Amino acid sequence: MDQLAALRALRRVVELGSFTAAADALGISHTIVSRQVRQLEEHLGAQLLNRTTRRFALTDAGRDYYESTRAVLDLLDDADRNAGRHQAEPTGILRINAPMAFGTIEVAQWLPGFMAKYPGLQVDLVCNDRLVDLIEDGFDVALRLARELQDSTLVARRLASSKVKLVASPAYLRAHGAPAIPADLAAHNCLVYTAAARANEWLLTGADGTEHAVAVRGTLQANTNIALRAAAVAGVGIANAAAFIVREDLARGALVELLPGYTPKSRELYALYPQSRHLSPKVRAFVDYAAGVYRTAPAI
Repeated sequence: MDQLAALRALRRVVELGSFTAAADALGISHTIVSRQVRQLEEHLGAQLLNRTTRRFALTDAGRDYYESTRAVLDLLDDADRNAGRHQAEPTGILRINAPMAFGTIEVAQWLPGFMAKYPGLQVDLVCNDRLVDLIEDGFDVALRLARELQDSTLVARRLASSKVKLVASPAYLRAHGAPAIPADLAAHNCLVYTAAARANEWLLTGADGTEHAVAVRGTLQANTNIALRAAAVAGVGIANAAAFIVREDLARGALVELLPGYTPKSRELYALYPQSRHLSPKVRAFVDYAAGVYRTAPAI
């Protein structure tokens, strides 16, 4: 016996006053409704309805059972409506993970616009440079910058390319000179981002398409590019930084771009989220919004 279906049948019979009306409302036959109520009585070992050929009446046991189960059915109906609403519009808490620099410099710029568009959402943005496990750490979506993604069961949607630039301060260049070719970097104090897959190897491509892999080292390494950018501005050494991190410093002359004939290998910006037959509206809304932000600026 499907007890939930039987409870719904009993409720309709009581509220509509007849088995025939209940059957019509439920879209099933009179016989099925009658059988469901009878099976419910057998399951409970109690008579719920006193039946005559023309009418019925709830027994005392039936009245108590009906009142108790009606509250349960109301709660289930409310839960169904709430679940449907969550599938229809973005609501609830959206947990986002992003790299430290990208989250604080880029996402912070356009996130208020996203929140204004979806006022029913609460956003929990966590910025760090460690590789989080979305499922285990409870994130709905992650933004990642990578040259290549590890094999994963996650859905990956590419949003943009992230250019990388070699930069140093004018003070550093006055003291140490500027590298003329990639191999010259080996003799310079290079600021190393330890969270990179191959932290001590910088990849550059020449104008003729030749790739140059240079082993670098220096007096400062860090797991956040924000610290390395500050060190580069202070004249400590040469940084290999995402363009969006040093954009303002280059514009005001605090940093100078190096090796203009060679291009550091760029990274790709991805939105990652768990696979699901029914992607939640809040995740879909966020990913679509982020894609719209970078649609007109395909390189950041």
